[in-house]
Parts: sequence; C-alpha cells; structure tokens
Amino acid sequence: MTETTETQNADAGKSNASEWREYGLFLLKLAALVLIFRSFIFAPFNIPSESMHPRLLIGDYLLVSKWPYGISRYSFPLSPEVFEGRVFGQLPARGDVVVVRAPGDANVDYIKRVIGLPGDVVQMRAGILEINGKPVKKERVGDFVTPVTQGMRDAAALEGTAYPCWKPEYEQPASGGGTECRYPQYRETLPEGKSYLSLDIEPYQKGDDTDPIIVPENQLLLMGDNRDRSADSRYPADGIWLGLVPTENLIGRAQFVVFSTDGSARWLLPWTWFSAARWDRIGKGF
Repeated sequence: MTETTETQNADAGKSNASEWREYGLFLLKLAALVLIFRSFIFAPFNIPSESMHPRLLIGDYLLVSKWPYGISRYSFPLSPEVFEGRVFGQLPARGDVVVVRAPGDANVDYIKRVIGLPGDVVQMRAGILEINGKPVKKERVGDFVTPVTQGMRDAAALEGTAYPCWKPEYEQPASGGGTECRYPQYRETLPEGKSYLSLDIEPYQKGDDTDPIIVPENQLLLMGDNRDRSADSRYPADGIWLGLVPTENLIGRAQFVVFSTDGSARWLLPWTWFSAARWDRIGKGF
C-alpha cells in the first residue's frame, strides 16, 4: 500500500468518525428538544373510559398544556424525584379540565374537572352539587346520544361487562344501523359562570350524597362529568375512588382534541385507519 493510499484511508476514517459524532450530537439535541417539549409545553393524553362523557369520548386523543400550573416532578417522563412541590405554581380555575397523577400511584393518570379549590366546602346532596353552601345551577337538557363503537365495547370488556352502555336499558337501535347509548343530560353552571354538560344517569348512586368536604390547602377536589361513572374525589381514596388530589400532582390542562378514533381500526388493514377516525371531533377545545 502506498503512502498516498494510507493517507486517503486515514482521512476517510476521520471523516466517518466526524459524521458519526455529528449524528450522535444531532440525536442528543433532538432528544433534549423532545424532553423539553414533553416536560414544559405539551403532552399527549388519550381517553380510556366514559368518566368525562359527554365532553370526552373513549378514543379521543388530547394535547395537554404543561405550563399553566407550573412544573412539578410529575411534569417529567417517569416522574423523577428531583424536587418536591411546584415551581411557578398556579392554581387551576374552577371548571378547568385537568390531567393529574393519582395520589400514591406513580403510573396512573386521570382526567377530571376541577370542582373544589383549597378552602372550599363541597357536598353532593341528592345529586345536586353544592359549593360553599350554595347549590350549583343544574338544568335538564336534551339527552346525550352517542353511537356504540368498538372502543366502547373493548372498554366494557376490560371492566368485565358485556354492556357498552353500562346497562342494557340505555342501549337502543340507531337510525343509521348499529346501536347507540342514550343518557339523561344536564347543564351545570359553576359560581364563576363557567358551564358544561354533565350526565346523571341513575336516580341514585353512591356519589349522589356525600358529607361536606373541606378542601385542604394544596389539595383539589375533582369530579368527572359523567357523575355515575366516575370514581373521583367525592369519597376518600380507597383503591376505587380517587380522593382529593395534591396540587403537586397536576400534570396539565386539557387544550384540544388532536385525533379521535372509534376503535375499529386494524393495523393490517390501512383503509380502516381512515374509516375509524372521528374527523368531526378533531380540533374541539375546552
């Protein structure tokens, strides 16, 4: 091998090593950018249950903004114990739809509506929400009707039931074929004026009557909009009910739906990726 050839090979080796270093640096920068975006700006969240019906459906995919309430360890992937409390912490507004980490469980996130703030007294009495001794306005509106989807059937199967509409009496034939769920629907208006739709399906469920709950400092009382299908903060945490949630466990505020699927898509059938999409839900905000 000539001296010229050896020099060329050495130069090529240095060039390859330089390219690999640049590629490695690019990957590190990309990973850092994704981590920053995921930790401080937006995070994805998908809806696995009916607890936030009628506003959110099984198969909705949301973007959750991370900055409105400050940063805690739950803002980061894997929730590293880097610090306690919140940095630049702000309380949510009553009525915000938030994602939180379940107290005592490092692996489960919930999405609920903020009902009680620190210092509030919250009580359910005969299905009527009371905040600081005053009943929240609750008006009956038209029924909530939603088609039975494969995603609903899959969720029901995970819960060990064959009824996608919770009980068979709420399922009826749909005009376009298939079946649909029909539930009584109400509009609630909070003291500050924010209103939203909620469901109160059964005449009486356990969550319809509670003792008065005084929300402690640095805690939040959260409820699902589907009151009979949400095990939330109305009772202490017991493995079923969520209980009060520390403000440190706030992850972010729901912003808008970025995608929604009825659960019928199959990976090996690409055309079903499009037919399963619920295009009319994309872009719905809060």
